[in-house]
Amino acid sequence: MSLERARSYLRERGFEDHIILPAHSSATVAEAAEALGCEPGMIAKTLSFLQGDAPVLILAEGTARIDNAKYKARFSKKAKMIPPEQVEPLIGHAVGGVCPFGVNENVTVYLDESLKLHETVYPAAGTDHSAVKLTIAELERACPNAEWVDVCRV
Repeated sequence: MSLERARSYLRERGFEDHIILPAHSSATVAEAAEALGCEPGMIAKTLSFLQGDAPVLILAEGTARIDNAKYKARFSKKAKMIPPEQVEPLIGHAVGGVCPFGVNENVTVYLDESLKLHETVYPAAGTDHSAVKLTIAELERACPNAEWVDVCRV
């Protein structure tokens, strides 16, 4: 169901043909890089946070880590990841397939500047056996309401 939700979202924006369904798991950055034959940094990992009661997604370069000081400076809150069992109900996709495509209505999406280290990135597409190959410009068009932030370190 989550793949279909992401697929429908991407179809509406003209990116359905960018979806890749590898035979091997893409649930982690290492698995996704192996399955897609790319560098781990090219995987656009999606990190799930709660800001108060509001769910937030931050897409970041695959090897990047949240910089707590930058996060707090940007959002005026300490970074608090969503517990794994709450990710699917809050976001609309399960852990391993979380992506910014076809998420629940109240989810805010941000793109971290670390993604710009790569010309092409691979976010998930709703499942742990999916990805979407997008240039940075295409990612921006696929996530038209997403704001760029600088909250990670590579």
